[in-house]
Amino acid sequence: MDKRTLGNTGLAIAPLMFGGNVLGWTADEQMSFRLLDAFTDAGFNAIDTADTYSRWAPGNSPGTSERVIGKWLKASGKRGKIVLATKVGGVISEEKRGLRKSYILTAVEDSLRRLQTDHIDLYQSHYDDPETPIEETLEAYASLISAGKVRHIGTSNMTRPRIVASAAISKDKGWPAYQTLQPEYNLFDREKYETEFAAYAAEHQLGVIPYFSLASGFLTGKYRSAADIAGSPRAKFLGKYFNDRGTRILEALDSVAAKHQSKPGMVAISWVKNRPTVTAPIASATNLQQLGELIRAVSLQLDTADMELLNTASAF
Repeated sequence: MDKRTLGNTGLAIAPLMFGGNVLGWTADEQMSFRLLDAFTDAGFNAIDTADTYSRWAPGNSPGTSERVIGKWLKASGKRGKIVLATKVGGVISEEKRGLRKSYILTAVEDSLRRLQTDHIDLYQSHYDDPETPIEETLEAYASLISAGKVRHIGTSNMTRPRIVASAAISKDKGWPAYQTLQPEYNLFDREKYETEFAAYAAEHQLGVIPYFSLASGFLTGKYRSAADIAGSPRAKFLGKYFNDRGTRILEALDSVAAKHQSKPGMVAISWVKNRPTVTAPIASATNLQQLGELIRAVSLQLDTADMELLNTASAF
């Protein structure tokens, strides 16, 4: 499996990250173990999660995904082969949220305990916290890296001005800087990343690991109308895609998939993987068949005509 360097971290990852949001939610613990084993046995080595996953699911508590990963790491003995990424800053409760130094230093210990590891390879600011000074957040990360509990830091869902300001403060203080960016980016959701972040990411050699690479499953072609999502746990994410542009994108995916005897979701993953600045898309699977399609998508070779068709259909 060819690896790509994740920004300036020196970490080498396969060009697909497993999205841990499904673990312990739409994939129960037993299936989660099977998915993670199959993913790593196929040569992939990067897993992304967050301390909030999956608090939104009935009966679940924050940290469910991390706990499942921790149990799997202990049972499998694969920690040394994994680039492990998690996040802090999402809302767990009124007290447990944001990027205050005191909270980060507590939250990381909780994540380490749940993950059953002594370090996190990539610790990311999940959401910005405008109420906390940037210096306070970066100082917390600097102390964690100095202590060996975190190797590198990244950010997600942060505005470009705040990322630029964070980089300037890191340089001025001699503190570690954000080395990765986790944006929402897929064939449908292109405009924000491409107009606001792509050039900056390229200039500063940030590792880019997009989430929602399949647009919450829309780009698999499984959901063609609002009626198709009735009762689905993904319904709240999918409504915005049912419009003329969404239809054009699905038609282009169908065409390219038919040409390659593939599937729309595989084509969508291949498109993201091959976009400038992208290191590895993040995608989730809830069963082994879905995972197999994700794995095959990495080796799917799209030609210039394929990319042009997809780019035109998804133009914003």
